[in-house]
Amino acid sequence: MKRIAEALERMAPAPLAAPDFDAADAFVWHVDPDRLAPVAQVNRIDLSLLVGVERTRDTLLANTLQFAKGLPANNALLWGSRGMGKSSIVKAIHAEVVKQGHGLKIVELQREDLPSVSRLMNLLRGSEHRFLLFCDDLSFSHDDEHYKSLKAVLDGGIEGRPDNVVFYATSNRRHLMPRDMIENERSSAINPSEAVEEKVSLSDRFGLWLGFHPCSQDEYLEMIRGYCDAYGVSVDEDTLRAEAIEWQATRGARSGRVAWQYFTDLAGRKGVRI
Repeated sequence: MKRIAEALERMAPAPLAAPDFDAADAFVWHVDPDRLAPVAQVNRIDLSLLVGVERTRDTLLANTLQFAKGLPANNALLWGSRGMGKSSIVKAIHAEVVKQGHGLKIVELQREDLPSVSRLMNLLRGSEHRFLLFCDDLSFSHDDEHYKSLKAVLDGGIEGRPDNVVFYATSNRRHLMPRDMIENERSSAINPSEAVEEKVSLSDRFGLWLGFHPCSQDEYLEMIRGYCDAYGVSVDEDTLRAEAIEWQATRGARSGRVAWQYFTDLAGRKGVRI
């Protein structure tokens, strides 16, 4: 029995050690094995370059500053049109809060790793630091049970969300699930209202719902001009306008992402590194 016990101890994974949170301001959560990997340089743009989302920016920045100062703050769901800067604004606001002298850490959690979120929360709970837990492109299909892993952690479980953790998520869907999936529940369930409540109850656990909507042509051009000014790309207004409108027409869409893609092409043609 003693030899068996020793063999099991050798096979069992070692307890997860808390990382050196002072080593970086950003981390990515991995599983198998569980670990927090520091990110030396976060892929983000300056907050001032995000155009057309000023009200959303100010609301989310105020909420994040409250949290960073140790005050009450809400979980936030950023939903709406693709390519309009939902994930960019989260990363930019984190950088702005750190720039103001607050020791806020950002931890990215992949949607596929949601079943491990309770283990991650337990690791963060024991730290003196404050954490912005971030999940990009959060959504669920009809047979996806991952959302149940998150519900109790955000609000309703015995332990609940740690005081030093706030959760921000982005999604193209307001209720994190396809509309036809919700309508199917209404048409096929024994009690349609209860079935729908079960599916949308996760989104109710976010105190802030911040919508992102398609940008106008003027906002689209303003985004590109802002990038040009920030990175020192010289181009006359007529050329920029004509090329940018043609670029968005060929893409069949107009958004912040399309504006950045055009600017990337322009900077490359001008020989400017970004």
